[in-house]
Amino acid sequence: MDVGLSRLVPAELARLVPESRAFYAARVQRRGPASLAELREARAQHVPAPLPAGVIVEHVMDPSGRTVPLRICTPTSTTVRGVYLDIPGGGFYLGPTAGGDVRNAALAESLAAAVVSVDYRLAPENPWPAAPDDCETAALWLIEHADVRFGCTHLAIGGSSSGATLAMTTLLRLRDKGLADAVVGAALQFGTYDLSGQTPAGRRIADEYFLEAYVGHLADRTIPDVSPVFGDLHDLPPTLFMVGASDVLLEDNLVMTARLSAAGGDVDLRVYPASPHGFTGHPTSMARTALGDRDAWLADRFTVR
Repeated sequence: MDVGLSRLVPAELARLVPESRAFYAARVQRRGPASLAELREARAQHVPAPLPAGVIVEHVMDPSGRTVPLRICTPTSTTVRGVYLDIPGGGFYLGPTAGGDVRNAALAESLAAAVVSVDYRLAPENPWPAAPDDCETAALWLIEHADVRFGCTHLAIGGSSSGATLAMTTLLRLRDKGLADAVVGAALQFGTYDLSGQTPAGRRIADEYFLEAYVGHLADRTIPDVSPVFGDLHDLPPTLFMVGASDVLLEDNLVMTARLSAAGGDVDLRVYPASPHGFTGHPTSMARTALGDRDAWLADRFTVR
């Protein structure tokens, strides 16, 4: 019986491997900030750019009266057929960039969808549960207002890296409120689903600084709102998992996929060869193919109902 990783990788991707390997061999290896000092330096180097044309910022209110900024892109020349809540990555401690606005504006056009990105609060200044609280606020606002605001109720959720983690915790919160049916699908790119270091997959990143920044104050990091892999995963919407075969989080994504499938979920797992963490943000044919796969999957979700 063949249960190897090759069974999960479409054969047609093999032709893209040489280009990817050459790109990463020439690329300087990068890592996220490993201390508070490095985090402050990284933030200081980020100069916010003006909003691209067609992107607006709207502030929505949570139950406490605090406002959460949403960055909204809508297609310019077509009827909206779906709404996509984008939860940016960045290790829970780095904010969105102008590049994200540009990508979301292009995604709005290609999908004929309203793309709404949430500027959630960042660690360590605002550790858990600030970020999932803000993401939940954004999702609840869209469930209530998307029909009037965009003329469409087909809501999908997605994110990459820590954004995928927050997308999953948002789904769990919505499910617990009886609102899982309001979401037609979730597109999750290389998320981390065990922040406790209790599983073999989680132990691979247990020493990363972003964990100390985000959940260093918690004695128990196995609660599902922090580490979704430990949660009850029943009754969640269809989910697409995308991860690179060279990603340190590959095993974490495989485990999360297996647990969600065992809970009866509709799961689609895509593994991309010769691809490390964050690969969909890189200028390779593999990345473009993966993003095309995501867009096609979302387009199918928007036409289900």
